[in-house]
Amino acid sequence: MEAVAANFGAELDSPLAYAMSGRDKNIHQMIETAIRQKDVLLAYQPVVSATNPDRPAFYEGLIRILDEDHNILPAGDFMHVAETREVGRIIDCLALELGLNELLHQPSLRLSINMSARSIGYPRWMEVLNQGLSRDSTIAERLILEITESSAMIMPELVTVFMADMHRRGISFALDDFGAGFTAFRYLKEFYFDIVKIDGSFIRDIHQDANNQVLTAALVSIGQHFDMLTVAEAVEQPEEAAFLQAAGFDCLQGYYFGVPTTMPVWHKDKDRRAAS
Repeated sequence: MEAVAANFGAELDSPLAYAMSGRDKNIHQMIETAIRQKDVLLAYQPVVSATNPDRPAFYEGLIRILDEDHNILPAGDFMHVAETREVGRIIDCLALELGLNELLHQPSLRLSINMSARSIGYPRWMEVLNQGLSRDSTIAERLILEITESSAMIMPELVTVFMADMHRRGISFALDDFGAGFTAFRYLKEFYFDIVKIDGSFIRDIHQDANNQVLTAALVSIGQHFDMLTVAEAVEQPEEAAFLQAAGFDCLQGYYFGVPTTMPVWHKDKDRRAAS
């Protein structure tokens, strides 16, 4: 914390940099308050089969925090500040803990949880994982860990060793935001990803964007070559969904099929049973 405070106190080059550093400092303080008060939760978004969109193949658990007014903030509002700091590792721990607890209480659920490659060597994260897996022998095979392309490339050698170890325990891995970063193909063939999620920037308006059609076809071909389940992210229009189904995607994810919600269907069913 002293290093963070010193960084914020350093001289800044411009009024814009000063304003941005002040904003980031406020976000960092808000994150620490939310963690301290346990105002952290998961929002669940379905990832559906392209051939049977009415049935989710799995869900993604997306971390959310509550601000001082108890408004729910998506990860995009705070992870850019937290990701490179220890608080980012703590958020990864909390997301994993919440996800493992959900898997324990929902035996039919398959769930993906986001993590940073920086959390691989974080003792608390590994402790949360080991404790969660020990509670039910089926959890490992129902857990998917998502790592973004940019995060995986920070320390690719460490990631490949970690993934090999986790695979032996039954855990699957998804490469998130594929195409948005700079994955070296020599590493891609060495990674142990089971699922590849094509970045939403290639999916938007794909039914009428020839460039996106060509790029996405190439990315899907790469995923299929390495025997990875292909997922299209950020699907928001029926025309996009129809094109992606015809293009051979295995799964689709986006607002067209369901927004992230902190009250998933299995929670609603439980509440209805309790009320009856």
